[in-house]
Amino acid sequence: MAKNPMQKQKLLYLMKIMLEKTDETHGLTTEEIKKELARYGISAERKSLYDDLRVLEVYGLDICSEKTKTVRYYIGSRDFQISELKLLVDAIQSSKFITQKKSLELIGKLESLASENEAKLLQNQVIISNRVKTDNETIYYNVDRLHDAISANLSVCFYYNKWVLDFGGTKKIKLERRHGGKLYRVSPWALCWDDENYYLIGFDEDSGQIRHYRVDKMERINLTENARKGEEQFKKIDLAEYSKSTFSMFAGERESITLRVHKNLIGVIADRFGRDVFITRDLESREHFILKVEVNVSDQFFGWIFALGDEVQIISPDSLARKFADHCAKVMNIYREAKV
Repeated sequence: MAKNPMQKQKLLYLMKIMLEKTDETHGLTTEEIKKELARYGISAERKSLYDDLRVLEVYGLDICSEKTKTVRYYIGSRDFQISELKLLVDAIQSSKFITQKKSLELIGKLESLASENEAKLLQNQVIISNRVKTDNETIYYNVDRLHDAISANLSVCFYYNKWVLDFGGTKKIKLERRHGGKLYRVSPWALCWDDENYYLIGFDEDSGQIRHYRVDKMERINLTENARKGEEQFKKIDLAEYSKSTFSMFAGERESITLRVHKNLIGVIADRFGRDVFITRDLESREHFILKVEVNVSDQFFGWIFALGDEVQIISPDSLARKFADHCAKVMNIYREAKV
């Protein structure tokens, strides 16, 4: 029996050292491993280290060795490669719904999945200051609570907020409860990440309609004892298609529309609607194609059409084309009346 109680933890600390100190470009010799173990009060003989490294290899660690003037041991493959961790760091940095504080915490946890030297490469990517970030720390618990409700097939109640101007306060833009503090009762069916925001797609029990809500604007979410409603309505829609046809998650009447689109915009169309859309040749122009899709018509949809300029045209329905023309005319009138 070992006299030093730390000797019983020898394998655990050896694994810790190998994971933290080594990677494909940074190895340790047996002498260097012995020095690292000594920092934890653990002694080791060279022969026993060979056996211990073999045990860790059998356990599942990718223990590799490289021989130059001496033999160096290192961890080869890991659960996450450094390129994968960089992608996750980028996703966290660019997510508006993750606060700056939480972003740094999450990135710190990702760094623990890499060696110390590889973690420095992740730190080089950490540039979060001055990015648009939410300051709502409760969003993580909101998401978790909504997942619990969906799994338990229960409806939820919550208060829903909106941004308002307040020139009398320290912050001129603040959140205020909608409809005078009305308690919303919603059956949650899916969570969607769109335009860097989390949304709940659910069945509003008061109106009897499918609606979506920004999760960071939801307050005091509580699970009820009532089973979810709206199953029949959700059976009729494809949630993936629904999120594609809803522009920036703004509600609007769902319509089947036809567009004439210049072929240069095929990439824009694929990014927005996917590759399985209904496309036919435009018999009047070899430079254009005809696209038929279903969308939720809103001002945000009109903004998307307007941004594409003269390379896209609403063909049908006629009522939608006229509505878009009226929308453009309203905007133009503002600038016609402007004093230059």
